[in-house]
Amino acid sequence: MAVLSIKNLNKVYPTFSLKDVSFELEKGRIMGFIGRNGAGKTTTLKCLFDLVHSTSGDITFFGLNFNGNEKEIKGRTSYAVGGVNYYARKTLSAVVEITKSFYGGWDDCLFDKYLKVFDLDKNKRINELSDGMKVKFNLAMALSHRAELIILDEPTSGLDPFSRDEILEIFKRLKNDGVSILYSTHIISDLEKCVDDITFIKKGKIFASDNKENFIKTYGQTGESLENIILRIEREGQDEITY
Repeated sequence: MAVLSIKNLNKVYPTFSLKDVSFELEKGRIMGFIGRNGAGKTTTLKCLFDLVHSTSGDITFFGLNFNGNEKEIKGRTSYAVGGVNYYARKTLSAVVEITKSFYGGWDDCLFDKYLKVFDLDKNKRINELSDGMKVKFNLAMALSHRAELIILDEPTSGLDPFSRDEILEIFKRLKNDGVSILYSTHIISDLEKCVDDITFIKKGKIFASDNKENFIKTYGQTGESLENIILRIEREGQDEITY
């Protein structure tokens, strides 16, 4: 059974629409959700938790509809964006005290472990952190209540290459423990290092959703890297810029 199933998800805005977005994520797999800025990645992820109300479509977590099962689903999932901008004047420890009250499975020891891994000082205030450190703090919170499904929006944005590799290694260890991860990104080199599956959204529509090997085999040309494949597809049909 899929831990996350999205079928025919639509969201209509005056100038942009999600159109019949459908894909599934299986247990213990990492899926990269790829697409250029404005393609619909963040809108899709927000629809999953009803942060944005979809126009139509079906979304299930662990076979459960979000409506009527919100508390259980939120207890088994983590959702985090790239940075933390709320409670800017509070210390990390104060933000954690607020956050962990929502999760029965919160593990203080695990959180302390991630603080050490990410070299975070819990006595610092949010507004004293760099953008990269905010990303790490948000990840530490997302990982500390032993979620079965982790959904991340641009989790490695703003991080240096060493820190990105560090986080991708954590993702791989979580996968080995049966955790499923869906994360949106525009950093294609990250996809090549750790994902099992790729879902590629273009102008509000799913262009492809498949395992990484099949995606490369289907859409790649001789000698192309995954990054080159994605860039070529994005450029196809695009008007050439003249100067």
